[in-house]
Amino acid sequence: MTTAPSTAELTDLLTVATQILDGVVPRFVEGLGAPSAVTKGRNDFATELDLELERTISTELRQRTGIAVHGEEFGGPALTSGTAWVLDPIDGTFNYSSGHPMSGTLLALVHEGEPVIGLTWLPMLGRRYAAVSGGPVSLDGVALPPLEPAKLSDSMIGFGAFNLDSAGRIPGQFRFDLLGALSRLSSRVRMHGATGIDLAFTASGALGGAVVFGHHPWDNAAGVALVRAAGGVVTDLAGAPWTITSGSVLAAAPGVHQELLEMICTVSEEERGTPS
Repeated sequence: MTTAPSTAELTDLLTVATQILDGVVPRFVEGLGAPSAVTKGRNDFATELDLELERTISTELRQRTGIAVHGEEFGGPALTSGTAWVLDPIDGTFNYSSGHPMSGTLLALVHEGEPVIGLTWLPMLGRRYAAVSGGPVSLDGVALPPLEPAKLSDSMIGFGAFNLDSAGRIPGQFRFDLLGALSRLSSRVRMHGATGIDLAFTASGALGGAVVFGHHPWDNAAGVALVRAAGGVVTDLAGAPWTITSGSVLAAAPGVHQELLEMICTVSEEERGTPS
């Protein structure tokens, strides 16, 4: 697909994707607690169910839509141009492998680097979030109202996991300092251990926003599509518009996003020793 899909085409593709994800729900539920099978790096692994579900979903998507799939486990086409599905068969793998119900399947359709369809299936919670560009977001097939402007002090915020000793792209000390600042300003902080859940809950209004430190498109694209469709604001942690190559995600309701961004900027300046 080289031209931008029309709203009608997106709606048809969403219907097909919904059917495919619904079809693997029983297997997802059955496999809860699956042990690690493939080590992918420090503190990262895949279960046999990750591999199985990605193969099953990818095959059906290619056969029924003719669109290539880029999955977490097996890769796929570049996502900065053209059109492709982006799939995370099990988001929250640590949770899933431990028998924790906060896990799900994420699927997005990306066109020229922009997510135009987003689906977040949470089988253990019995919830299905979906949207095409322009909204609305639906929860179990029922349209949700758009996000209203809100205040950080009245909002719960989803926060990505951290290791204080981490020295990666976004160091653990910065995450720790950010968490402390957020705990003083927000109503509550929540760590669900699954990016897709944080972003879906933001799109539905259950959370006022989400701070995501990860950069993988299969973790972020579906949720970004949902939050945008709900009328939320999505950038990276520095405030630049989110793209498929962004290194982080800051997603929130109008108003809350600006307050979160100001808080992040203040913490960054303090760490650099610059007066805020």
